[in-house]
Amino acid sequence: MLNRYEDAAKKAAEKFRRTAVSAAQANIIPYKSENGQWIASPYDGNSWWTGGFWPGLMWQFYAATKDGFFLEEARRAEKLLVDEFRTFRALSHDVGFMYQLSCGADAKLTGNDQAYTDTLHAASLLMGRFNPAGYIRAWDGENRAGFAIIDCMMNLSLLFWASRETKDPRFAHVAKIHADTALREFIRPDGSVSHIIEFDPETGKRVREHPGQGYALGTQWSRGQAWGLYGFTLAYLNTQDARYLDAAQRIAANFIAHIRPDGLTDCDFCQPDTEERIDNIAGAVAACGLLELHKITGKEQHRSSALRLIDGLLDLCCDWTKNRCGLLTKCTASYHDDGAGRHTNITYGDYFLVEALAKLNGTDPMLWR
Repeated sequence: MLNRYEDAAKKAAEKFRRTAVSAAQANIIPYKSENGQWIASPYDGNSWWTGGFWPGLMWQFYAATKDGFFLEEARRAEKLLVDEFRTFRALSHDVGFMYQLSCGADAKLTGNDQAYTDTLHAASLLMGRFNPAGYIRAWDGENRAGFAIIDCMMNLSLLFWASRETKDPRFAHVAKIHADTALREFIRPDGSVSHIIEFDPETGKRVREHPGQGYALGTQWSRGQAWGLYGFTLAYLNTQDARYLDAAQRIAANFIAHIRPDGLTDCDFCQPDTEERIDNIAGAVAACGLLELHKITGKEQHRSSALRLIDGLLDLCCDWTKNRCGLLTKCTASYHDDGAGRHTNITYGDYFLVEALAKLNGTDPMLWR
C-alpha cells in the first residue's frame, strides 16, 4: 500500500502526463495554469527566468516513472531554451535555474552529449556575469550594475558542477566568492535574509538594500528566505564549508519559526494581517532545503518541519481535478502584484513540491548537483 507521499507523487505524474499534452500542442513552456489552460511566461518570452522548471518537472517524473513521454516533453522545452542562447541579452544570472534543470538534467539522466555542452555554455554565461569586485550581477539594465540577489545562491550549483566536470577551479572560485559575499551582506542577525543588495560595481562596497518582492524594505520575503535556506545548503554540499552549513541552519531556524499553524507560508513573514497573502512556492522550496539539511545534520526538527510544510500543501492547496492543468494553488510571485501571478498555480511551485515528494520517496535525481 502506498504511503501518502508515494500516492501524491503517483497522482501528480498521472495529472501531468495528461495535461502536458496541451503544452506540447501549443509549443510553449508553461509558466502557470488558469481556467484549465497553460499560460506562457508573462515577460521576456522563453528567456524568462522560470523556463527551466517545466523541463525539470518532466525530468523528475521521468526519473520516477521511466515514461518516455516525460523525456520527450522535457527535450521539447529544452530545445526552446537552448534557442534562447541566441538572444543572449535577455538572459540573466538565472541561467542556473534555466539550464541546470533542463540541459543539465538531460545530461545527467541520459548522457546526452549536446545537452552536456549546452549546460557548460550556460555555466560560461553565468561566469560572464561575475564582477571581480565580489558578486554575480543579477540583471542587465540601466542602474543595475551593482545589483545582486539572494536567489543567485541557487544558481551557484551550476558553477560548482562545471568545475567538477571540467576540472577547472575557476567556476567554483567564482561561486565561492559570491557565496561569501552573500554570507557577509545578505544574512541578518536574526537569520532572515535580504532580497536585493546593491553594491558599488567599481569597489564592491555595499551601497544599500532594496525591498524587492517582499512587503517593504527590511522585511522578510518568504521565498527569499527559502532561496537562502536551500542555496546555502547546496553551497555546503558542494564545498563542505562549515560556514555555509551554519548559515543554512540559521536561516532554517528563522523560517521554521514563521511556518503558519496550517503549514502554509505567508508571502512575507512581516506582512500585515489585514490581507491574506500566501506564497506556497516558498514552502515547497523550503521543504526541499530542510530535507537536504536533515540528511546532513540528522536533526529531526529539519525533517518534521519539512513534513509540516508538505502536509499543509497536500491537505489544503493541491488541485487534483481536471479544472486546472497544474497542481499547487495559492502561489504568489511578489507581495505587491507585479503581473506575474497572485494566489494562482505557478509551475515552479509544482516543481519544488514534486522534488520534495521525490526526496521523501527516494526517487530524487538531485538535479542541482
